[in-house]
Amino acid sequence: MIFGRQINKYYLKYLLPILLGIVALIAVDYAQLIIPELYSLVINGINEGQVEIDGIMYDFDKTLLMNKVCVPMFIVIVSLVIGRFIWRVCLFGSGYRVEKDLRGRMFRHSEFLSCEFYSKNKVGNMMSLFTNDLETVQDCFGSGIMMTFDAVFMGGLSLYKMFRMDWRMTLFSLIPMVLMLAVGIVLGKYMTMKWDARQQAFSDLSDFSQESFSGIAVIKAFVKEFKELWAFRRLNKQNEDANVAYTKMSMLLHVLVSLFVESVICIVLGYGSYLVYVGRFNAGQLMEFIGYFNAIVWPVMAITELIDMSSRGKASLKRVTEFMNATSDVVDSPTALNVENINGEIEFRHLTFRYPNSDYDALSDITFTISAGQNVGIVGKTGCGKTTLSDLILRCYNVGRDMLFIDGNDVNDITIKSLRNSCAYVPQDNFLFSDTVANNIAFASDSDDIDQVELAAHLADVDGNIQGFVNGYQTVLGERGVTVSGGQKQRISIARALIKNSSILILDDSVSAVDTDTERKILDNLKRERAGKTTILIAHRISTVQSLDKIVYLDNGKVVDCGTHAELLERCSDYRNMVALQKLEDEEGL
Repeated sequence: MIFGRQINKYYLKYLLPILLGIVALIAVDYAQLIIPELYSLVINGINEGQVEIDGIMYDFDKTLLMNKVCVPMFIVIVSLVIGRFIWRVCLFGSGYRVEKDLRGRMFRHSEFLSCEFYSKNKVGNMMSLFTNDLETVQDCFGSGIMMTFDAVFMGGLSLYKMFRMDWRMTLFSLIPMVLMLAVGIVLGKYMTMKWDARQQAFSDLSDFSQESFSGIAVIKAFVKEFKELWAFRRLNKQNEDANVAYTKMSMLLHVLVSLFVESVICIVLGYGSYLVYVGRFNAGQLMEFIGYFNAIVWPVMAITELIDMSSRGKASLKRVTEFMNATSDVVDSPTALNVENINGEIEFRHLTFRYPNSDYDALSDITFTISAGQNVGIVGKTGCGKTTLSDLILRCYNVGRDMLFIDGNDVNDITIKSLRNSCAYVPQDNFLFSDTVANNIAFASDSDDIDQVELAAHLADVDGNIQGFVNGYQTVLGERGVTVSGGQKQRISIARALIKNSSILILDDSVSAVDTDTERKILDNLKRERAGKTTILIAHRISTVQSLDKIVYLDNGKVVDCGTHAELLERCSDYRNMVALQKLEDEEGL
């Protein structure tokens, strides 16, 4: 069995099936211990022609064989089949239900963790939590309960019957068992460490594999297959070594178990034969005693298996608990309120922001205002803080008080859910799900109306491309949208944001992969369809933002200037130089 804060409640939640399974298990154990008595009757009957039942001697004939051996044996067999079915369904079934419930809780928890958590923890490591570690916890829950109670009741009943037959031989047989238990406890501590190392090695291998599969195009483009193969071989060897180390320890435990069990069998046969020789036992009683001993072997082995299992379960449950105990540093403040209708006014007041564990400010003294309904462009050199601004508006990170306001309210006084419900976002990486085009676009909407999907695609100027696919809007995209071009990914992502029809739309460098004509169509559609709603375009190309109501020019995490395209050309030399350089690049490109 396994105990911990994340799993203890399931013993109460599934108490009824667990109790039913334990009752069935005890009934099976009791029925199993009838079999040695029946063997004793048969052997004594064959040897002596008579058997003693309840102090009365009976002739061993066909009628007695049928009534006292065959019928009881049939009843025992039926009881074993039914009982084993019941306890397997109840106990193992409870274990699988615990695994399902824990996995659901872990997935819900993962959705509320902050961006900082995912920047520190890799996907492969978390996938091993959801697979290997949860399977281990499930095994410890279901099989652990079975082994614990089976060892207690089967072992207890067997010992009781053995003591009644001959207490001296019983004590002799228990001495190696006690030694075996002590060895198992000591080895169990080492096995816990070996299992933890094994799981970590598997996580590292999963991380590397996931990254390699995601970046296979880059690997092929740079002809680095051989380099990646060697790196994989190294991690695979580490995983092998960790598995072998754990297996060696596990096999050592099992070998010692076999050694102790066989030594006890020697004791039972030797001393038991002596008792038969001196007349204190007959052949049937010796077989009965051996039958009880065979029944006690499994409980003792179950105890060693429990040690092995609990060592694995503790290590896996520790990893699961660490994940479940991880907290998001981006949470609603106690005073936060749901704001149903956000108009889209955004104000930065001397905002300064530094990423967690960073040594420098990503943004410094940012001050400007975006009026509700304005179309605003944010431009600047790579790494100047453009994406950071959008992340702060969406509360991906914590913002200091009195630094960022939405509709005049401090962003910390608005619940994260209501804030994000009023925003639509097109990120730089343009992530698409491995699903149909229609479902990808409708993802941001509460409705899957195909007319709305097609309208959003038309506004993003991708409807024509989608119609050209073999299955149209029902075309299933590859993982992360790998089966469509970069420009199509961007426009499908824009369509997904547009279908939400939110008060605030943020496009982070979202038209960089399309040509200028397509870009102009998309921007015209945005200006027309989103009249009265706030739109923020983060871009590198000046042509993308020059017709917008306002342009914010950033450099090194600071606002250099803010105004229209004409105003910035007149008074901002850095902006003017950027325009000149891009114009020169366009001319050279021609």
